[in-house]
Amino acid sequence: MDAVAALNEIAFWLERGRAATFKVQAFRKAAGVIAGLDPAEVEARARDGRLKSMKGIGDRTYQVVRQAVDGEVPGYLADLRERGAEPLVDGGAELHAELRGDLHSHSDWSDGGSPIPLMAEAARLLGREYLALTDHSPNLTIANGLSVERLTEQLDVVAELNRTSANGFRLLAGIEVDILESGELDQTPEVLDKLDIVVASVHSKLRADRNTMTQRMLGGIRDPHTNVLGHCTGRLVEGSRGTRPQSEFDANEVFAACADNNVAVEINSRPERQDPPDNLIQLALDAGCLFSIDSDAHAPGQLDFLQYGAARAALNGVPAERIVTTWPLDRLLAWAQKS
Repeated sequence: MDAVAALNEIAFWLERGRAATFKVQAFRKAAGVIAGLDPAEVEARARDGRLKSMKGIGDRTYQVVRQAVDGEVPGYLADLRERGAEPLVDGGAELHAELRGDLHSHSDWSDGGSPIPLMAEAARLLGREYLALTDHSPNLTIANGLSVERLTEQLDVVAELNRTSANGFRLLAGIEVDILESGELDQTPEVLDKLDIVVASVHSKLRADRNTMTQRMLGGIRDPHTNVLGHCTGRLVEGSRGTRPQSEFDANEVFAACADNNVAVEINSRPERQDPPDNLIQLALDAGCLFSIDSDAHAPGQLDFLQYGAARAALNGVPAERIVTTWPLDRLLAWAQKS
């Protein structure tokens, strides 16, 4: 099989299984190294051992390449495929099968780890009909947030990918925009007007008092550009970053504003977030909110985290028709433009 494809697929399965970042990067880096070589050159170097001396190629990645050029499915990949055949979580399979897309993902343009084309191709191979590319906005400097100029440049990249896209897959132009302390969105209205999807999230001062946080969130929700309220409590329940308590806000007032302004409440599928918690999903249901089950993926393998979100939505009795990511693309875009 193709050696680059084998290395990238191994990285995908490792990301999906939440392996250590350094382990994933070893395979992504090796794929990048040999992608720049002619396949015949890769084969020759693998057979005579010269590949071992190339920077970025280790013992395990060399073994994968050697088996691939010999026409085999590398043993390590075969093992990962076998393990990956099992679902990530019990429950939610029927709802997961109804999901058509994902409205929250990141690339290496901000704090994701992979190029835009690799994210789009992984989403397509997972059976998604659409994926929103929602890199961060300028205020989140730690995540290399996109300035007006960089986001405008990214729009051209998205348009070109869609021009050459296969099987009707659509990459949606989007952003995860910070809701600033003032309640304003962290990007110009002129640029936001050009986007398909706007996910608005709070990323700073998460321990603000209840009234301050409520007013901040209401400002973002009421902005006519906002389509999705991202990871509304900001909590972390596990993972390498440790834990973080949820923000305090008036959930009844916030979810009523979401319903009134046609803004979907995100069910964030990242295992370390599980946001919102179950009790707030129930409050949002009672308020008449729409929902968006999103991966918040920062790597291709994490796009399959939608399984976690679907399981939580099913457990809480969220009807499929109120989940915008079950909708076909034309209906989704009509809703997103609030027409």
